[in-house]
Amino acid sequence: MFNLQGSIAALVTPMETEGDINWECLKDLIEWHIASNTSGLVIVGTTGESATLDVAEHVQIIERSVDISSGRIKIIAGTGANSTKEAIYLTNAAKSAGADASLLVTPYYNKPTQEGLYRHYMMIADEVSLPQILYNVPSRTGCDLLNETVIRVADHDNIVGLKDATGDLSRLEELLKLLEAKEIGEFYLYSGDDPTATSFILNGGKGTISVTANIVPEIISEICKLSLDGDSQGALDLDSKLEELNEMLFVESNPIPIKWLLNRIGRISDGIRLPLSPFSHKYHNDAEEILKKLNLLN
Repeated sequence: MFNLQGSIAALVTPMETEGDINWECLKDLIEWHIASNTSGLVIVGTTGESATLDVAEHVQIIERSVDISSGRIKIIAGTGANSTKEAIYLTNAAKSAGADASLLVTPYYNKPTQEGLYRHYMMIADEVSLPQILYNVPSRTGCDLLNETVIRVADHDNIVGLKDATGDLSRLEELLKLLEAKEIGEFYLYSGDDPTATSFILNGGKGTISVTANIVPEIISEICKLSLDGDSQGALDLDSKLEELNEMLFVESNPIPIKWLLNRIGRISDGIRLPLSPFSHKYHNDAEEILKKLNLLN
C-alpha cells in the first residue's frame, strides 16, 4: 500500500555544460538526499527538465535512479504528457523500472476540458497498476484540474494523491471536505508551492514536493516533521528563514535558478538545456548573499 509523507524533493537532472546528463552527479544527489532524511524524490518532473529530455533519456533516468536508491528512498517518476498514449507508455516504463509511484502533470498546451482530464487520468489508472499522483500546476500548463474532477477520480485504486501547485490554500480546505463527504480514506495531498508549503501541511496536507528541498534538504525535512507533528510555531519559525530563498528560486523559470545555486555550492555541473537559458547575471549577487546567510557558501 502506498504511504509517503514529508519532504519530497523535485530533483534536478544534473547536466554537463553541453547538456549531456551527468550520471555521477545524479548518484551524488540521491545519496545526499538519503543522508538528509528526504522522504522521497520526484525524478524527471518539471524541475528535472522532463520537457527537454527525449523519451529514452526520460526512461533511463528513472531506471538509474531506482537502481541507485536501492529501496532506501521512495522514487516517484514524472510520467505526465500532453498525449494520453505517451503518458501510459512512460507510466508503464516507470512501473517496469521499479518506481514507487508516478507523478502525472495535467496535459499541457492542448487545454483539455474537465471531462477530458477525467478520461485521461482514468485511462492511465486503468491501464497501469502503479500508484499515481495527479499534478496540477496551471501557471505552467494552461490547464486547471478542478477539485470536482479530482473527486471524480479519487476513489480509483491506482490514484493515490494530488500535488497542488496553485498556492491557493482554500482549494485544500475545499478538497479535504469533499474527500470526507465522499468517504475516501487515504488520499495524499502534497503542496507544490514552496512559499505556502508549510501552511499547506499544517492545514491537512501530507507533505511537499519541493524545489527548495534540492538545496536545503535537511531544513525542508525538519519543517515537514514539525508540521506533521503539530508543532506549528516551530515549523513556521524555521520556514521564515527560507523566505528569501523561496522567492529567489522563482525569479526565473524553474529550474533555472535552482540549477545555478546547486552549481554554485558545488553539487552539480553547470549544464541546462535550451530553450532554458543560464541564470541572469543580475540575480547572482543577491543569490550568493542568500547562500551565505544559510551557511551554504563559504
